[in-house]
Amino acid sequence: MPAEFRGSIRLDIRDSVPDWTPYLAEKAPAGAPNVLVILYDDTGTAAWSPYGGRIEMPTMQRFADEGLTYSQWHTTALCGPTRSCFLTGRNHHQNSFATIAETATGFPGNNTHIPMENAFMAEVLRERGWSTFWVGKNHNVPVDEFDQGSTKRNWPLGRGFDRFYGFIGGETNQWYPDLTEDNHYIDQPYRPEDGYHLSKDLADQAIAMIRDSQQSQPEKPWHMFYCPGANHAPHHAPQEFIDKYRGVFDDGYEAYREWVLPRMIEKGILPEGTELTPLNPLPDDVANPADAVRPWATLSSEERRLFARMAEAYAGFSEYTDHEIGRIVAYLEETGQLDNTLVFYAADNGASGEGSPNGSVNEGKFFNAWPDTVEDNLPMIDKLGSPDTYNHYPTGWAAAFSTPYKMFKRYSYQGGVCDPLVISWPAGIRARGEVRDQYHHCTDIVPTILECCGVEMPDTVLGYRQTPLAGVSMRYSFDDAAAPTQKPQQYYEMLGTRAMWKDGWKAVAEHAPMPSDRGHFDRDRWQLFHTDVDRSESSDLAAEHPERLRALVDLWFEEAEKYDVLPLSDLGILDYIRYEFQVPVPRGGTYVYGPAHAGLPEHSAASTHGVSYSLLGQIEVEDPGAQGVIFAQGSRFGGHALFLKDRRLHYVYNFIGIKPEQHYVSDVEVGTGGQVVGVEFVKERVGEHGESHGTVTMRLDEQVVATGPLRTQSGHFSLAGEGLCIGRDSGDAVSEQYRPDFPFEGGRIVKFEVGVGDDGYVDLERRLHAALARD
Repeated sequence: MPAEFRGSIRLDIRDSVPDWTPYLAEKAPAGAPNVLVILYDDTGTAAWSPYGGRIEMPTMQRFADEGLTYSQWHTTALCGPTRSCFLTGRNHHQNSFATIAETATGFPGNNTHIPMENAFMAEVLRERGWSTFWVGKNHNVPVDEFDQGSTKRNWPLGRGFDRFYGFIGGETNQWYPDLTEDNHYIDQPYRPEDGYHLSKDLADQAIAMIRDSQQSQPEKPWHMFYCPGANHAPHHAPQEFIDKYRGVFDDGYEAYREWVLPRMIEKGILPEGTELTPLNPLPDDVANPADAVRPWATLSSEERRLFARMAEAYAGFSEYTDHEIGRIVAYLEETGQLDNTLVFYAADNGASGEGSPNGSVNEGKFFNAWPDTVEDNLPMIDKLGSPDTYNHYPTGWAAAFSTPYKMFKRYSYQGGVCDPLVISWPAGIRARGEVRDQYHHCTDIVPTILECCGVEMPDTVLGYRQTPLAGVSMRYSFDDAAAPTQKPQQYYEMLGTRAMWKDGWKAVAEHAPMPSDRGHFDRDRWQLFHTDVDRSESSDLAAEHPERLRALVDLWFEEAEKYDVLPLSDLGILDYIRYEFQVPVPRGGTYVYGPAHAGLPEHSAASTHGVSYSLLGQIEVEDPGAQGVIFAQGSRFGGHALFLKDRRLHYVYNFIGIKPEQHYVSDVEVGTGGQVVGVEFVKERVGEHGESHGTVTMRLDEQVVATGPLRTQSGHFSLAGEGLCIGRDSGDAVSEQYRPDFPFEGGRIVKFEVGVGDDGYVDLERRLHAALARD
């Protein structure tokens, strides 16, 4: 409620007394801290130096030396769901984030529309006197609200943040990112050849936001949610940071596991006697062959060199980002703000197995169910981490960086959910350089911040009655290493994998995410681990304690009912496309776009994946030398473009970045004047990996000027969100035939149409049936 007006109002202002009190923002409690949350992607506990790993993280190490390192802190096993917990303090299904935004299925626990009843911490802190900033990765905007025409109610500024600078999707090219500032998409400020890298840009923006706030209100505390693109693929980094790790991983991932476990024990991250779990099984023995590990001893010398270099690129990316975060820390120290800044330095899930057993120079293959081969990867070994690759290490390194646990990201074993967390707050934590073993979860971050800030979670926020916080504050552990864990229990579910932890025991269902034999959840065998004494989950005690196991399984189903966990889903990559949000197909099947349209996110644009389609542009050529992009979507790692160059019409379809490009050129020149140009693809069959094969025909007005075979992707071009552009290619260029941007000049584009064939109506029909069923 606004404060009461305490002035006086008379007929004449000269006889009246003003009072600004009702309109002044609330001030934070005296001495309240700034809050800096640093959240990486895809990092197991055995990767970073503060936990015993080989990747040097000087900034994180400083926080560990000045604060606390948590050994039993857990996440949801996937990025967007974990981030939703950081934002609200509720479980990920409560936030409707069972998976990532792009694979939302439209059920209550998985539509990615975070309820207003689950207020963002920023909404709470802003009302209590904090400035609020979000920098870097978002991935918590619902996929049906990605585009500029959508409501911005679930964008950062609509959920309590004063400023946002970063990217909306799950990943982005670090050299050519898809950038958003506040509520609109923008071009990157400069190019890689001028020194651009996203990690550097994000640090610059973070410093600027804090500086701008402090210049006008130096006593006002701030909260920043800082989410760099690291360590998610693509593993892009400056060459000098990658080269720093040359030779560091030459001994292989099995040797790394044997080397790092004793170091983790020595640092107190794991107790004496912790056992190393077996390496992921071979493809013939694993439920999802893409998650298998090829033994180092079976690799050729060239494969070992390639796989080691992929790990070097990952390490360089991680340390470079930490280096840039160090610039933020230096600024805070220089301005006297660091001492009273509460810092959380963490990762959102375990190491990523999305690189397949062979690694990848284009992670987009994983999202198209397309196999990676060493033969494709080896020629790019010297370009790993550069703009020429979209690289990801093989599953062996995911297993190594998850030591000593089973599996990695996406799994409910510790390899997927146990992650690094360091907390530092010099003004508020007496302990220095100590390890904390209390069991905690990402839902506990919000309660911890609120308690440290002296703020209680209100019953209502912006008029919405709030659901209770799911987590507990961790502050009790700050200065008491021996304090017993105050968290009683925690359920897990991700892509069909499930687990239930309670009082030091954990039940885990044996089920792979996206397995080759899907479904059959009722047939899953549950394992039982006494995690208080068996931190690596190496000894299954299900046979010895059947009653305890049954109680945990029953409890999991109770939690599933309470938090909207069902229905369970373990769909494959291409299967998810049938359920995820699709832009409704217009009547007649034609999408119309205006000139100079740029940056329409892939999930908000016409989908040409796995269907017949046509691309038609009405253009007017004024200059015989006119050239430039007419239409572009995607990037060199997957995308297609229609452009004018050397007086010829060109169409390039870059199939998951596999060379050579599928390139068609008109056999006649394009003259001046008004004309209709375009291509039509007719799908004729589906290939072994779900790709579409057919015939493409290029037309200039009614004249056929090129034709031939074409294969197209059934999965998305990427999670990076490279948009559909008219009149330019705003990000990384789709084709090597032109440089990025390549604006259409020497004429104008009147309009552009994208048409989809009858096979594009499948989702529209399914939606219609669903609507009728509701009626």
